[in-house]
This record gives sequence, structure tokens and C-alpha cells, in this order.
Amino acid sequence: MATINGTTGGAPRDPTSRTVGVYRGWAAFRDSRRCYAIARPVVAAGGWRTPAAASIATWPARGLRSSLHIRLSRLAATGAVITLTAGERRFQLIGRGHDAWATDSASDRALVAALRSERSMSVEWVGIGGRPFADTYALAGAATAIDAAALACLGRGGR
Repeated sequence: MATINGTTGGAPRDPTSRTVGVYRGWAAFRDSRRCYAIARPVVAAGGWRTPAAASIATWPARGLRSSLHIRLSRLAATGAVITLTAGERRFQLIGRGHDAWATDSASDRALVAALRSERSMSVEWVGIGGRPFADTYALAGAATAIDAAALACLGRGGR
């Protein structure tokens, strides 16, 4: 399996997982259920307690395309507002625990469009105990990895 900064970039260790390609700080993978682009943050909130990652996935069986998932480096407080910022665009995410997602498919499309045109993104939230956190991602290679992952699913109904 390809590595990103010496790790699997938060990618699950699915035995069917195959590397599609590595594009700067982002990588594209294909497994038995989905195809996805993934990266680790360049700066993680308060260190690396949990392997944080941002991924954009296509799930052919679910009919999902370019679906954002963020694995936060620290637990979010219950009911915390989670915000993704790319350039001057800000998006509110929904989340629970270490995980955050776009609110709907229209938000997924807008988020991915913003990620394609920016140099970096940050995800900010309040953790348990009220402390603010942020994970920051470089976006160099993101657009290519997203496209490579989507193309890897074309023959599987992932249009």
C-alpha cells in the first residue's frame, strides 16, 4: 500500500485495497466497496493522538460520488460546530466523535469544487472540555487524486 508522509494516510487496511496513485500529499485508492482520495493533515490539532485524515470517496453501491469524510485528530465536543475553510469559503460540517461529513450532496459538490481551487484547507472545532482545535491540509495533488479515484470506480457504477 502506498504511503503518505510515511503512513497509510489514515486509509483502512482493507485487504482488497489497491493504490491507484500518489499525487504529492494525496493518494487515491480502490477497494471492494469504494474508490477514494485521502490525505493526512500537515498540521494536526495537539499532535497525533488519532490518525486524522480527509477523504473524498465514491461509493458505487450507495450511489455516492465525491463524498467528503474528515477524521478529526481530537474528539469533538457533543454538539460542537465543525467548520471547514478552503480559501475564503467556509462550510459547516456535521459530526460525531472523531468524524465529520458534509451536510448533504450539494454541500459535498461545493466543498470538492472549493478544494480543487485552493492551496490549503483547515477544519476547526471545539473539543471535549471546550478547547478549540484545527487540522490543516495542503491541497497540492488533491484534484488529481480525486479524479483518479473517481475514474477507478467508473466501471463499477461510480459515474
